[in-house]
Amino acid sequence: MGTGKATSIVFAREGAKVLLVDRDPAAAQETLEVIEGARGVASIFEADVSKIGDCEALVEAAVERYGGLDILFNNVAIISLGSVVDADEEEWDRIMQVNVKSMMLTSKFAVPRMAGAGGGSIINVSSVEAFRGGANQLIAYSVSKGAIVTLTTSMAVQHGRENVRVNGIVPGYLYTPLISGFLSDEDREEIRDRRRNSAPLGVEGNAWDIAWAAAFLASDEARWITGVMLPVDAGLLATMPPAMLQYLK
Repeated sequence: MGTGKATSIVFAREGAKVLLVDRDPAAAQETLEVIEGARGVASIFEADVSKIGDCEALVEAAVERYGGLDILFNNVAIISLGSVVDADEEEWDRIMQVNVKSMMLTSKFAVPRMAGAGGGSIINVSSVEAFRGGANQLIAYSVSKGAIVTLTTSMAVQHGRENVRVNGIVPGYLYTPLISGFLSDEDREEIRDRRRNSAPLGVEGNAWDIAWAAAFLASDEARWITGVMLPVDAGLLATMPPAMLQYLK
């Protein structure tokens, strides 16, 4: 399960009315059915969050359908392989547009709505790749995730007095459909074991781990937390890589 789907389900279980935004409405249908099956409230909105008009429209749709906008969960991301030497310029621009610009555009329209209603919570999903050079060559993805850190902390400072809290989640090596799609059947289990054993807990993460962290950051219990990048990574960022070599054989 992907982090967007899991987080939507958790938010709905916690009482939120959820706008499921996707370029492909059919892709969000299963999530809608799960939420409605548990007597939650949700609806689908077709949008491309890399386009400014769609971002404005989705914010207005949330306000129109549910009477306001209290939480924005920015989670969309795509991956591109390659180092800076072999990076393709067009692909680089596409990664930045989808992974970073989308969060700026949704926030551009969400912040005024939240501020006008007394406040809100924005949660941006980054990655451990923003803080550590990964073994894989994902230069465009890593840089985009680093930009999300700066976007998050800057927004937290600029909109704190409007009672708009802005935090980030830093996932470790989760196993999600996005990752699964990059793994071949031959080496899937070996790579999953290697990723799992790279962190102190030695436990594989999944989308639900991110979802529950997001639910906390969106809640009133986190009312005094803003500008934080919360690692949800089994302790990966707390260790030096050599300390884990014994587990990576």
